Amino acid sequence: MSIVITGNPGVGKHTISDKIAYKFGLSVIDINSVAKDAGLFEENENSNDVDTDELKKILHDKISKNSLIVGHLAPYVLEKNQVKIMIILRRNPYDLLEVYRQRKYDSYKSKENAGSEVLGIIAHDAIGKFQEKAFQIVSSEKSIQEVIEKITNVISSNQGYEEVDWLDLVTKNNDLKKFFDD
Repeated sequence: MSIVITGNPGVGKHTISDKIAYKFGLSVIDINSVAKDAGLFEENENSNDVDTDELKKILHDKISKNSLIVGHLAPYVLEKNQVKIMIILRRNPYDLLEVYRQRKYDSYKSKENAGSEVLGIIAHDAIGKFQEKAFQIVSSEKSIQEVIEKITNVISSNQGYEEVDWLDLVTKNNDLKKFFDD
């Protein structure tokens, strides 16, 4: 069974995964790289679609107990029995808009990804499927080292779940239009 780090683009998955993998002596399996190498990305107007059924089959043969799997598709291509702990990194959607601007995402892609974080779509799907193995960790306003310490605590104790409700924050700020089109 593997450790998994997932979450929306821009939350810090790869930065944190490399450090956690080094700390625990794990090999990193990047789901996006596996999909790209297998030619599973299909470009559409504003996104890349992936054949998740085919990706599941490919990943099944690559996963070992000494793996750290990273990617936003993790909840959709892994099964509960393949996962020891799933960390769902969460980041303030206002911060994500700045990350996406720096990455030169277009407006549609920025809103789609930030809106997904506001609604907690990946978190919801991961928690629903992986239940007691899924832990949310907020990366906003924390140093990389603080996030690593939180994740290390979760891995060693199965404790440290953080509640997240960005929708409440965005609603209180009357900013739904910033993240969602009419």
